Amino acid sequence: MTVDPADARFLRQRTLEGFGAPAQERLAAAHVVVVGAGGLGATVLPTLAAAGVGRITIVDDDTVDTTNLHRQTIYRPEDAGRPKAEAAAAALAALAPGVEAVPVVGRFAAGAALDLVLDADVIVEGSDDAPTRFLANDIAAVRGIPLVWGSALGWHGQAGVAWDERGVDYRDLAAEPSGPQADCATVGVLPAVCTVIGGVMAGEAIKLVTGVGETLLGRVVLFDARTGRVRELAYRRDPGAVRPGSIEERTKEVEPTESMSLDPLALAAELDGESPPLLIDVREPHEHSYVAIPGSTLIPLRELAGSVEGLDRDADIVLYCHHGARSGQALEAMRTLGFTSVRHLAGGIDAYSRVVDPGLPRY
Repeated sequence: MTVDPADARFLRQRTLEGFGAPAQERLAAAHVVVVGAGGLGATVLPTLAAAGVGRITIVDDDTVDTTNLHRQTIYRPEDAGRPKAEAAAAALAALAPGVEAVPVVGRFAAGAALDLVLDADVIVEGSDDAPTRFLANDIAAVRGIPLVWGSALGWHGQAGVAWDERGVDYRDLAAEPSGPQADCATVGVLPAVCTVIGGVMAGEAIKLVTGVGETLLGRVVLFDARTGRVRELAYRRDPGAVRPGSIEERTKEVEPTESMSLDPLALAAELDGESPPLLIDVREPHEHSYVAIPGSTLIPLRELAGSVEGLDRDADIVLYCHHGARSGQALEAMRTLGFTSVRHLAGGIDAYSRVVDPGLPRY
């Protein structure tokens, strides 16, 4: 079944100023990936389904627990012990029969995650797990699509939009976590916080799909349920942040030179030769898991300086990334570290897959 954008159930939505039939049709044609079917997802998912989003992929590796029920109102007591992704998909099917709700029981993890979003329009991340949020941010950057994120804990919640292609992403706002995180089991959470923040997240996803309204790009909404106050935090691009797959990489012109770079055909010939170079992939693990040039070793750019100490400074090394910008940065870093025979692949694995091996998937 498919969503009919002309269905009477969407009438009050279509009559919104600036919305109309075109926006409803965009919702019906959209694919939204929702990461996390917990407190936030329990509000996000039914809101998106009821609004008429045509396809919703639900990613969660947890099962329904009785302690979830006070805030995860999409579930019933009899769902206890059932995978959340499956129980949520069943609930959406009952709520909005035309919506294609696809459950994925598992973590949003490197490799498989990129497969899930290849045709997605928006990623909504509500897992309340910081490493998962950074992974979702980086995958959204690689795909060039927006990320809606949110968190809810105790009496407080926050939500925002990250869209590298439009100028800011989550790495402009926060550094990757280095220690243990607080969670609902130890701090607790007020159900209304999940409802408010989940509603904001669903609204942002709808605006991004339809193009109606102003999104929270570059802004964070912060909600304090104890006082009822709402604040806004604005942020800008951090030029020092490392951005896997960012717009800078996809648009930067890489000038190949005879001594420091080589084209895909030249690399293929060297790899087939008697003394192939050491091939190092400086992308992120989720990119390498999805596709890699055979025989390459993964050393992400951010880990490069601390991971090449044991290598021969005179070894023949070729670096590659997605389009060539990260490998260009890695090239400069390794030359600074004293490597004398290091080059990088112009155009990255994207060019290699087009010119040398069309069987390699592109992203």
